[in-house]
Amino acid sequence: MNRRTFATGIFAAGVTAGAIAEAPLRKTEPEQLHLKPNGWMPNNVLPVLIYLAVFPVTPDLANKMDLVFTINRWPPQWRNGIYTFHHYHSTAHEVLGIATGHVDVMLGGENGHTVTARAGDVLILPTGTGHCRITASDDLLVVGAYPTGQHWDICRTAATPDVLERMRTIKFPASDPVFGKEGALPKVWTT
Repeated sequence: MNRRTFATGIFAAGVTAGAIAEAPLRKTEPEQLHLKPNGWMPNNVLPVLIYLAVFPVTPDLANKMDLVFTINRWPPQWRNGIYTFHHYHSTAHEVLGIATGHVDVMLGGENGHTVTARAGDVLILPTGTGHCRITASDDLLVVGAYPTGQHWDICRTAATPDVLERMRTIKFPASDPVFGKEGALPKVWTT
C-alpha cells in the first residue's frame, strides 16, 4: 500500500487530526538507550529513543498512531507483533508504536537490554539496532513505521562491509515520528 492510499485509508476510517487533539499526546522527553556492537549485532552509535506513555490509551490508539506517524513523515507499513528472533534492519530506521498490550523486547542482540513497553509507548530504533520479542501479552498490537522512502529488510547474520556501508548512508529522518520537527530525534540524532 503506498503512502497516499494508506493516509486516505486512515481518514476514511474516521480518524482526523481533530481526534488527536481530543486526546493529546503527553509532551515528554524520550529515554535514551546507547548500544554498542554486540557479537554479530551491529547496533548503532545513535541512541534508541523510548517514549513512555506518550499516547493516551484509547480504543482507536492504533489509528491515532497511524495518523501521527504519517503526519510526521514516518508512514506506517505494518501492524502485528515483534519477531521472536534477534534481527536488525540495514535499510531503514524503525518506530514501534505499542497500540495494545505489553511486550518485553531485548534490544542490542543476545544478552542485550530488556525493555518493557506498554500500550501508549513508542520505541525509535536507528538502523542496525538488534531487537527480539522475549514475552508479550496475547493482545499485543504494534504499529511499525519508517521514515518516508525507507523500507525495511530483515538481517539475521553479522553485517558484511557492504551492509555496514549501507547503514552508514541511510538518510537521517527529517522529523521525530511522535512530535515532528520539534521532537527529540532531530536534536539527539546528530552524529
